Amino acid sequence: MGDKDSITSESLAPGQTGDSANPRSLAALDASKLNVTLAKTSKPLQPIETLRFGQTFSDHMIVTTYDPEIGWSAPEVKPYGPIALDPACSCFHYGGNVFEGMKAYLGPDGKARLFRPDMNMRRMEKSCARLALPPIDGDVVLELIKCLVNLERRWIPKESGYSLYLRPTVISTRPDLGVRASDYAMLYILASPTGPYYEVLRPISLLAVSENVRAWPGGTGGHKVAGNYSPGFLPQRTAAEKGYEQILWLFGDDRRVTEAGAMNFFVVVKRDDGDGVDLITAPLDGTILPGVTRASCLALASDPEFYRESTVRLHPQEMVYTMSDLAKWSSEGNLLEALVIGTAVIVGSCNRIGYEGKDIVIPTGAGMGPVGTALRKKILDIQEGRTEWKGWGVVCP
Repeated sequence: MGDKDSITSESLAPGQTGDSANPRSLAALDASKLNVTLAKTSKPLQPIETLRFGQTFSDHMIVTTYDPEIGWSAPEVKPYGPIALDPACSCFHYGGNVFEGMKAYLGPDGKARLFRPDMNMRRMEKSCARLALPPIDGDVVLELIKCLVNLERRWIPKESGYSLYLRPTVISTRPDLGVRASDYAMLYILASPTGPYYEVLRPISLLAVSENVRAWPGGTGGHKVAGNYSPGFLPQRTAAEKGYEQILWLFGDDRRVTEAGAMNFFVVVKRDDGDGVDLITAPLDGTILPGVTRASCLALASDPEFYRESTVRLHPQEMVYTMSDLAKWSSEGNLLEALVIGTAVIVGSCNRIGYEGKDIVIPTGAGMGPVGTALRKKILDIQEGRTEWKGWGVVCP
């Protein structure tokens, strides 16, 4: 047998040489090679009350590209602005695009922190693999993100509930119309100061829909890919016309509850045995996005220390449940809270769910119930550096 690293002519694509085909000869993504080109002038900071999610961007971004003959280019900090792409790039035609959503917060000690960023990086690696994009090293991407956060520190609002939203994105850039995986890619990282996604204490309304689906078995619902989002825009518009703010996505003939808009969805249900409440969400079956905030809420709910702090006795449950279950729990007076969970919203509340011409009303009134309040407060305390919790808050050195 030959050496395991040897390459035979049969294993090469037409026109390739052994050197270009050997992954070891391609440049790896390397944060130590970061080049910096600073903006000539700095933008003025906006008053925080005018910030809207994803509409204001900092002075700089980071960009790097992948070429199948070279590997990753030296990443570059450059002034925020348009990028030039060939109109035949596959990102425009076949949707080979993935992204992550993260936030940097300023703590009372003046340090910038990220919240469990390793989970975002592992998810980004998996999303790239699912779309057959060139492989990416999430640990290096995280180092680049920290560099951008430190450079753009003045853009991080100091007020609680505000943050610097970060959007690392990988797009397929192979410049031809062939229907195949892209061996060219671009990674870019944007930074955007933002405030609360919704008015924190105001619950939102959901319209449950089954004629359209967000994800399906064997699809990409469990990955953060761009193609998961735009098909939801038309149902979202329809929901708004009917007086609802977001969609509650159902799946299957039994109307299983999955997600809410682009967020994970939880319900709080009173237990028959009187031992606190169940915190219920759909299982990770490939149709549900493995959200970082979702995982954090489940971890807190099962932690005795959190119970001692919050005095809320929670039993986390990842289980299949249906609209019939929601209606039954509501009619019995056991449906106590409904929560939308995600990076942008953190923890938000829902007060009614429209389904088949009727509303299931959740009795949280005009605010948020005790479970949602406790989870939101704890996660914000960790994110904003007021408390240390199991290494979840990662300082940008």
